[in-house]
Amino acid sequence: MPSLIDIRRRIRSVKNTQQITKAMKMVSAAKLRRAQERALASRPYANMMTRVLANLAAAAQNDDSVSDLPLLQAREEKRIQLIVVSSDRGLAGAFNANLLRLVQRFIEEHRDADIKVEVIGKKARDYFRKRNHNLTGEHIGLVERPSYEEARTIGDKLIEQYRKSEVDAVYIAGNEFKNVMSPNLVLKKIMPVEMPNSEGNKEQQTQPKDYIFEQPPGELLKSLLPRYIEMEIYRAMLESNSAEHAARMTAMDTASSNAGEVIQTLTLNMNRVRQASITREIIEIVSGAAALG
Repeated sequence: MPSLIDIRRRIRSVKNTQQITKAMKMVSAAKLRRAQERALASRPYANMMTRVLANLAAAAQNDDSVSDLPLLQAREEKRIQLIVVSSDRGLAGAFNANLLRLVQRFIEEHRDADIKVEVIGKKARDYFRKRNHNLTGEHIGLVERPSYEEARTIGDKLIEQYRKSEVDAVYIAGNEFKNVMSPNLVLKKIMPVEMPNSEGNKEQQTQPKDYIFEQPPGELLKSLLPRYIEMEIYRAMLESNSAEHAARMTAMDTASSNAGEVIQTLTLNMNRVRQASITREIIEIVSGAAALG
């Protein structure tokens, strides 16, 4: 059985750890609010972009030049570019583990294809480096401070590769902010762009949009497709940042609760050891007095 001093040292150590986890929870909660506001603010723009693309696709359906746009050209997926958006730091529960498990399953399902990986986040970089995957780019520190300019740089690079037929499809994997308790894993294809169907929107069926285009719809579609891809990458970083802080806040809250239970158990053991020691000393005193008598 551990001595009284050892138990006290362990209680002190667990209390120090609990203070750290509580502080990390408070920091993540403060950061989550700002990150969540940015992520939620980007959704209406992305949804409007999707609706505009649907209207443009409907308006340009008779334009033969639209079918020749490089970003709409679907090919057999022999060469796949995968973008993985993870976090730069740990202590966020299963946030990165679940994402990397999803990505690994995707790679195994497409083992016949040549898969290249563009990583955003240190955890994904370390994971793929250890497994000697073909990395085409590493971007560290972007998720903590998402920037549209950085998303545009990544998007332009991948768009150019797709236009040159160096890759046949581009997928992006990341965590989407759902709620504080659990993120939503997302793995979606962003190239070739799959045009949304405006017929599936009931609002557009009852209130059709009759736009007057200053430029031909095909030209507008050509200029908007790259912006759509850049926005998808930027949104993935914003969503991942929010989901990371939510996951870390939940993980640190659980760690603080577990530390409290450990402290309670250790305190109970310490009291038992102390009571046993006192009882033993009393028995020794009484035995000694009896022997003298």
